[in-house]
Amino acid sequence: MTDIKSNFEKIKQKLPDNVLLVAVSKTKPVDLIMQAYNLGYRTFGENKVQELREKYEQMPKDINWHMIGHLQSNKVKYIAPFVTLIHAVDSFKLLKTINKEAAKNKRVINFLFQLHVAKEESKFGMSCEELETMINSDEYKELKNINPCGLMAMATNTPDKNIVREEFKQVKKCFEYFKEKYFKDKSDFKELSMGMSQDYEIAIEEGSTMIRLGSILFGAREYPKK
Repeated sequence: MTDIKSNFEKIKQKLPDNVLLVAVSKTKPVDLIMQAYNLGYRTFGENKVQELREKYEQMPKDINWHMIGHLQSNKVKYIAPFVTLIHAVDSFKLLKTINKEAAKNKRVINFLFQLHVAKEESKFGMSCEELETMINSDEYKELKNINPCGLMAMATNTPDKNIVREEFKQVKKCFEYFKEKYFKDKSDFKELSMGMSQDYEIAIEEGSTMIRLGSILFGAREYPKK
């Protein structure tokens, strides 16, 4: 039996005031997530559009839903009416789609640019150079229904903490560069979404403002039955 209350309290005691806990509720049933909700938590992360949409429909409407997984352009329309923050914007194609769907819903959607710093090729994201090229383009400047709030990244899945730390340092350096050069007067551009259950402590030390924790809060991952 997972002790949700105890797990959340342990983590909260470790977190600085400036770090937001995104409780990763993917694969978890609504009744389990409601235990966290009833403790006062309102920010939950999902990585599958269908699951996110279903939970949004079933749960209280004051929840801040974060889309933290890889997002396909053709699925943006399903979450555009309500999503609070999209973490993993890894291409200009995706960003243009988010802008289009946000406009249809008469809203501005907050998002994070996803950087690729990990050793694994399977992870998504842009390099700092690709990101800079994109935000300097005339086409990017025409997008009016998106709001960049910072950067997101995933470190290499390795027990070598030095590699993880170095990757997080890279992301922070890139964040500081973009903040200074392009977003100096934009107070919203302040988030650094780095750190999961296995590496969140290093991420916080390296400047993360958002950590994405699942198993450490809700217990081992459960996959929906086929």
